[in-house]
Amino acid sequence: MSKNKKEEKEEKQIVATHRKARQYYEIMEVFEAGLCLVGPEVKSLRKGHASLDGCFGRHEGGELFLFNFYIPPYQFNTSTDPLDPRRTRKLLMRRGDIGRIGRSLQTKGLTLIPLEVYFRKGWAKVALALARGKSGPDRRDDLKKKALAREAEKSFKGKYRG
Repeated sequence: MSKNKKEEKEEKQIVATHRKARQYYEIMEVFEAGLCLVGPEVKSLRKGHASLDGCFGRHEGGELFLFNFYIPPYQFNTSTDPLDPRRTRKLLMRRGDIGRIGRSLQTKGLTLIPLEVYFRKGWAKVALALARGKSGPDRRDDLKKKALAREAEKSFKGKYRG
């Protein structure tokens, strides 16, 4: 019985996803980082309130930061000083990974975007991606491929039942 509880706890509970990230960016590499948060922010995240729209990461002074990540204020917060919902939050990773990401970000055209925020083993984590922005024709090609795949799936549906 304890094994089942352990397996349930190891699964990630997704809080927020950046839905249009894969539409607008070509994903090169994905990393996992911890988030440095304050108590009321964690409570708000656990309730599922967060938005990754317009959010991005940046390497500054040997550290990684997440900019423009919106966590609304916790409704039942008793502290007197309110937190800025879009404040800059520090990302927690191994030093080697931070250095590697920093060197990659110096390449022209690459950016660091969050894909999703989730809880794993009780800790708030964010999936970050090194990505390159797609141009208009690239996005149109992706839409055409999806439409063709959908049409092919519809044509085969029901014909080959085993």
